[in-house]
Amino acid sequence: MFDQLSDKLNSIFATLTRRGALSEDDVNLALKEVRRALLEADVALEVVKQFIEAVRIKAVGQNVIKSVSPGQQVIKIVHDEMVTLLGNDAVPLNLNVPAPAVFMMVGLQGSGKTTSTGKLALFLKTREKKKILLASLDNRRPAAQEQLAILGKQIDVESLPIIASQSPIEIAKRAITEAKLGGFDIIFLDTAGRTHVDESLVQELKDIRTFAKPAEVLFVADSLTGQDAVVSARAFDEAVNITGVILTRADGDGRGGAALSIRAVTGKPIKFLGIGEKLEALETFAPNRMADRILGMGDIVALVEKASQTIDAEQAQKMAERMAKGNFDLSDLATQLQQMQSMGGLSSVMGMLPGMGKMKDAMKSPHINDNTLKKQLAVIQSMTPKERKDPRVLNFSRKKRIAAGSGTSLEDINKVLKMHRSMADMMKMMGGKGMGGMMGGLGGGMASKLGNMFGLGSGVMPAGMPKPEELQEMMKSMGGSGLPTGLPDANLPFGAPKMPNNFPSLPFGANQGLPKGKK
Repeated sequence: MFDQLSDKLNSIFATLTRRGALSEDDVNLALKEVRRALLEADVALEVVKQFIEAVRIKAVGQNVIKSVSPGQQVIKIVHDEMVTLLGNDAVPLNLNVPAPAVFMMVGLQGSGKTTSTGKLALFLKTREKKKILLASLDNRRPAAQEQLAILGKQIDVESLPIIASQSPIEIAKRAITEAKLGGFDIIFLDTAGRTHVDESLVQELKDIRTFAKPAEVLFVADSLTGQDAVVSARAFDEAVNITGVILTRADGDGRGGAALSIRAVTGKPIKFLGIGEKLEALETFAPNRMADRILGMGDIVALVEKASQTIDAEQAQKMAERMAKGNFDLSDLATQLQQMQSMGGLSSVMGMLPGMGKMKDAMKSPHINDNTLKKQLAVIQSMTPKERKDPRVLNFSRKKRIAAGSGTSLEDINKVLKMHRSMADMMKMMGGKGMGGMMGGLGGGMASKLGNMFGLGSGVMPAGMPKPEELQEMMKSMGGSGLPTGLPDANLPFGAPKMPNNFPSLPFGANQGLPKGKK
């Protein structure tokens, strides 16, 4: 969602950081470009004005102009103000209320409200172990109630039986009674939407809110609608006093203006982002992490969360033991590629790694994309167990057979073999330490190796990586071994990202921090 804005801001800041000293005119010119970038991203004008002025006041001070790295100081100020704009701290759902807690879902028709209800129900069932009841109050849209019931079956969550003749208030009363009798922790009331906010919709929502006394009133907005989402959020807030926002289709090509404007305009926090069509594609919204993403600094926490949900800890531990002994065959590589797929593909992972924006851009090439993973897996799966264990037996005739079986070329097979050799060398260098070791190595030669392995080119060294000494400290905190020597002195605008001590294994490494049996 923020790709275009991120690219423009990074281009602006690259010019700043190349200068040894900054004048007030330099800062003003940069902020003029930042202002233009924000307006092009469809951020509300009033929000842009407040943001630029707040940055200007801090950025033109003598402490910045005379600092050792003034360009980086300006970037830090922009980052901090963006965190403030997005709400400073993440605001969790209000779960500290007597059961059954009522969650009221509101929004315009077509915003993804019903699907978001299912996603959030699955999130709370999985993460918080809550017993949940779904109830659709939408008796206007054809099959709306049936849609929610189907979603309930898909995620194994109970839904209120449908009685067609009941009004929204009657359905809400029945849902609350059922929840109390059934010992449910949370009820979701999926209200009806309209194509626009009208008097009858507002009155219906007010009546439901008055009766149900919800712990949360969550406004669901389509991020692709830009400023219309901000206008709707304000209208719903005035009508029913929303407590939070869920932005859907955040993985789309929207310009990001809604996310940057809603919090400032309504004062209500964004609590979740819908990042895909699957019911698991929902992530918590954290202002500091989102600011990191916008400024090209990745989102390590989101990467950890995604890994913890998709990687089998026991399988990863066995692989760690194999790699510690220097064993890494093509079956292991296939497992790593499958894990990468389950985490959203190579481009998704790259987007969350600090300073990896250039490699993510390279993934947009028509010749290099996430279909590459599928092709590589097809090559490995067309091999015999003996060939996977010992690639040295792969002569010309065997390669021709594999190419025919996988629908690929001899060149594709050779690329996979080259990739495996690079991976095996990398694993030996990390000593089976998993992603902790890999993250440490991303500051220099490792980045080029990763680029080579996926065909991104040997010169892909992302700008803005931590200094070697910072990487060394990160590795120590994660239980990694030493860093490769000769790393370039590239650094992030304001230091290295903080990494959790129990950073779990991601693709290309073995798990170190997940509980046994966690998937």
